[in-house]
Amino acid sequence: MGGLLGPGTHRAAGLTGDAAVADAMRTVEIAWLRALAATGVLEATEADRAAETLSGARLDVADLSRKAEDAGNPVVPLVTALRDALGDDPLAARVHRGLTSQDTLDTALVLLIRDAFDRIGTDLDTTADQLATLAAQHRDAVMPGRTLTQYAVPVTFGLTAAQWLAGVLDARDAVRDRRDHLPVQCGGAAGTLSLVAEFGTDPVATARAFAAELTLRWPGLPWHTRRRPVTDAGDALVGVCDALGVVATDVGVLGRPEIAEVREGAAPGRGGSSTMPHKRNPVLSVLVRSAGLQAPQLGAQLHLAAAQAVDQRPDGAWHTEWPTLRRLLELTITAAAQAAELTAGLEIDTALMRTHADDAADQLLAERGGSGEPASCEPTEYLGAAGRFVDTVLARHRS
Repeated sequence: MGGLLGPGTHRAAGLTGDAAVADAMRTVEIAWLRALAATGVLEATEADRAAETLSGARLDVADLSRKAEDAGNPVVPLVTALRDALGDDPLAARVHRGLTSQDTLDTALVLLIRDAFDRIGTDLDTTADQLATLAAQHRDAVMPGRTLTQYAVPVTFGLTAAQWLAGVLDARDAVRDRRDHLPVQCGGAAGTLSLVAEFGTDPVATARAFAAELTLRWPGLPWHTRRRPVTDAGDALVGVCDALGVVATDVGVLGRPEIAEVREGAAPGRGGSSTMPHKRNPVLSVLVRSAGLQAPQLGAQLHLAAAQAVDQRPDGAWHTEWPTLRRLLELTITAAAQAAELTAGLEIDTALMRTHADDAADQLLAERGGSGEPASCEPTEYLGAAGRFVDTVLARHRS
């Protein structure tokens, strides 16, 4: 977890830490036993008995972490621990048999991605609802439009909020789509399910049963060296941070004292300075913006690893995915939760927006001829399709 150098990452507690990874790997191994039972390799009662024992087994995460170095991954010590938990039970030899380490860890990470997507999706729904309320409430509230940091033409705060909302909806839709298409990993030592073919009549049927046990998709063949499922998930996470980063950056800019049109809401103990007691720093905006600045390079690292996934199972490139993906999950979960809180407390000063627009009318109306126009920005005269654009985004949100 990010800890002291990752403010807010406690919001991701239980979803990305070592305990979550270990529990996910155990879930995968139990699902494999049940898949063997579903395809006649084991008796259902045997699989149930093993599942009950393994579910209750204590996993020493610190010990697994230390021993992971000897095998280069955490699956080998996990499998040893699970077999030890079954003791003299003949089913101990069946644990993990037919799988390879990458099957277990890839599928476990997919389970973590799914849980993270569910949490992120909930927070994006909350943020979208709040932005929709702002867009509808301030549909016709005139404010200065700014392009390349300078005054442009009049816009409305409703349109600004609607643009934020559209970005959040795009990100949420991508998360939902990726979540619904997450695949199981199941290929055995070199992607042929060779060992499963020795003790089962239909290894593909076993792979399908494995996917069904975990409510994942069977993609038709293993993806040990085709890392699109990982990069697709990473791209969706980066897209969330992109969209939320725009909101946070705009709030930070519009909240500067010389503008003061939008302000982050106050909360007890938040935003203080260690030396300047007068300050109320927009802390949530700063942290969400930070996520937007960090996420793209993490996504790029996943693509770099994907391009180096050689042979039938990759060396090193696969290993670089683990900390990268975990950090990206942690970052996005945190940013989504912070953004939901940020948008819930925004303070909007529409009167000051209008004053700024009127004061800068000569510049804002220059597109229409400048000096010949009245020094007042009336929405019905100068805003064109802005209101209709707001209504379009709101209709999409309602649907």
